Amino acid sequence: MIETLEDALERIKELEEENAELRAELEDYKQRKNAGRKKHNSKWTESYNDFVIKYESGMTIVEIVSEGRISRRTAYRYKAYYDELKKKKEEGIKK
Repeated sequence: MIETLEDALERIKELEEENAELRAELEDYKQRKNAGRKKHNSKWTESYNDFVIKYESGMTIVEIVSEGRISRRTAYRYKAYYDELKKKKEEGIKK
């Protein structure tokens, strides 16, 4: 509990030090590289759209993967996302 001006000034000093530490920690976080897949960035979207064009034209997943641009796991991930969007679109039409 702060009862005197000296107590208040001491608390302000403590808070300013804590704030400086937190700012330094925040700066460290800002400078880190984010690891892993970045879903829905421009490269992901381009690759996904390429998959959709090929898939909707009748190519099988095996044929798409055999071209060597995406892995089998990625193709199945795209297929799951494609099916999910298609399902949501159909549900929206039915309502």
